[in-house]
Amino acid sequence: MKVLGAMIVIIVSIFASDGEKVYEKKCASCHEAFVPVEKLMKNFKEMNNTMLHLKAPTLNQLSFRLKQQIGDPRRDEDIHRMEVSAFIADYLLYPNKDKSVCMRDVINAFDTMPSMKGKISNDEIEAVSQYIYSYEEHMLRQKRIKPESFENALRRAQKEDKIIMIEATAPHCHYCIKMNREVLTEPEVVSVLQKDFIVVSVDVSQKSLPLGLNASMTPTFFFVFTDGTNENVKTKRIPGAWNKEDFLEILKEAKKAKRKKR
Repeated sequence: MKVLGAMIVIIVSIFASDGEKVYEKKCASCHEAFVPVEKLMKNFKEMNNTMLHLKAPTLNQLSFRLKQQIGDPRRDEDIHRMEVSAFIADYLLYPNKDKSVCMRDVINAFDTMPSMKGKISNDEIEAVSQYIYSYEEHMLRQKRIKPESFENALRRAQKEDKIIMIEATAPHCHYCIKMNREVLTEPEVVSVLQKDFIVVSVDVSQKSLPLGLNASMTPTFFFVFTDGTNENVKTKRIPGAWNKEDFLEILKEAKKAKRKKR
């Protein structure tokens, strides 16, 4: 079973690599790759696509919506990938706005795409489907602060005089996904976190939080303050999901609290 799983991972990674080439060759002229969610929301909800003048939904929009709307994202990932691939294959050959997974504000901004029948092979469809499926998650990992283990974070915090931010999360938590897509990848937030914080992310469905901490809901953010020793560690707990402006204020308050605890 482990060998089969490893083979599937290898096949998916090969398809994803080929899929990027297919995307660049046959999709990129219309579908931009990544635009931050905040900009996308403003573009479609407030400005009817007059801000970005996009020709079609972006790759990060499609990746997210396909995985949320097609099949069951809680099922086995390989099965879910097949469900999404089957939908993409059908849509590329027989496009119809009634089948679209995009939000209505997005759908209304575009005409129906032309059919790709005779212009794309089955292998190319499979390859680009795997690339689209993995795209947003891959990009979000690149754009947000890379989490560390708590042990490493504690050593760094003591050495660099920084605050540890522990994010209590869960794989299918809607508001955790929302925070990751809309806030934790925003350049302003990333800049503040890089300067003054060390990020730890804990999937509470799999692991316990450090320091005996408990989260009754996800996401919950814990800010850990240390004076350079393990003897005097204090925490501040902030539950819930926030927009960018409010979360920046939370980070600002955490920095103030750090100065007061000295």
